[in-house]
Amino acid sequence: MTSAAPARLVDHFARGLAAPICLTWELTYACNLACRHCLSSSGRRDPRELTTAECRAVIDELERMQVFYVNIGGGEPTVRADFWELVDYATAHHVGVKFSTNGVRITPEVATRLAASDYVDVQISLDGATAEINDAVRGAGSYDTAVRAMANLAEAGFRGFKLSVVVTRANVGQLDAFAALADRYGAQLRLTRLRPSGRGADVWDELHPTAAQQRELYDWLVAAGENVLTGDSFFHLSAYGQALPGLNLCGAGRVVCLIDPVGDVYACPFAIHDEFLAGNVRDAGGFTGVWRTSELFAALREPQSAGACASCGHFDACQGGCMAAKFFTGLPLDGPDPECVVGHGVDALLARGDTAPPKPSVDHSRTVVRAAGRRGGSGPVPVTIGRAPSVLSPALPPVSACQEDPLAGFDPAAAGLPAAGAAR
Repeated sequence: MTSAAPARLVDHFARGLAAPICLTWELTYACNLACRHCLSSSGRRDPRELTTAECRAVIDELERMQVFYVNIGGGEPTVRADFWELVDYATAHHVGVKFSTNGVRITPEVATRLAASDYVDVQISLDGATAEINDAVRGAGSYDTAVRAMANLAEAGFRGFKLSVVVTRANVGQLDAFAALADRYGAQLRLTRLRPSGRGADVWDELHPTAAQQRELYDWLVAAGENVLTGDSFFHLSAYGQALPGLNLCGAGRVVCLIDPVGDVYACPFAIHDEFLAGNVRDAGGFTGVWRTSELFAALREPQSAGACASCGHFDACQGGCMAAKFFTGLPLDGPDPECVVGHGVDALLARGDTAPPKPSVDHSRTVVRAAGRRGGSGPVPVTIGRAPSVLSPALPPVSACQEDPLAGFDPAAAGLPAAGAAR
């Protein structure tokens, strides 16, 4: 009698784990930038943000669940007044921290502190290997801010921090330049996929890579991406042939999830919508209860139907692609990815007709003043960033939970910096 083949590690992951391997935690929606593709439509602080005590309680739960680490983001997480306190609390309680930042507060002093820690990693966000490409998406001055942060980290001896890039139609031709930029500062390149989430839904048609660029990206990852992190962003590209490194499946509700600034728990960081809301850490049972008893998560851990992709010989390779990309382009979850490399996604989008795709459930975008003096919606805004005060000194007073200004309490003059918006 032939014994059954042992289950692969990926099969265990597909059925879900007792605790997430890692999770994304957006500490705040406040941000000094207004990136056009922001997945969480960040900008203004939400007055319902979890308090410091509530954040500590979540960290206590993560320690008991033996979660390896958290990906902290936002918004710009470093503008929370208690950010460094929470980082210290997490690492002291055996929960590693990786945080994403635009670099606004990575001063030489902060870089030195980060370089001395074995349990904190940093991701500097940059979406162009040149200021022209980056600043068109992230805002004027954001390229210089990010590069200055990387230089500070490198000077402090921090090796292996991450240079995090969202691949777009505008920057896919700069992959070699991104790799060179990472090497210059001793960083590791991390590429992620553009999703039609948050404000990204408004620019997805304009910014997502073309079919030819998808192939270019895949070929580059196969040839030169051995040391490039992708976070399983591109498993839909595996239908080209050779599988890319990683789990190559959607881990939503199985091995990953999102905690947002007000404690809502979503199955996926890119699917901030009531359809994917599993509960709230303030509910009885806390985060542990949400992760282990949520009906949504239980359903996601069941074997998933191939649906409309069942007749395609590539389903085992691409697993139908990204849940969030399908949802926010108005495609069924058991249908093809909108960027299906075989072309089924294009057909599905055409068949969708004039049906409007779902919109994200939250939007904290700030209204900005356009160059012509008119007020408009969200978009890139100019930023002028100087050296932020050292985290080792109490230069920033506590910020009111109701304060929406992401730089509330920051006095440039007291820190010896030019006033915001001043010429440099």
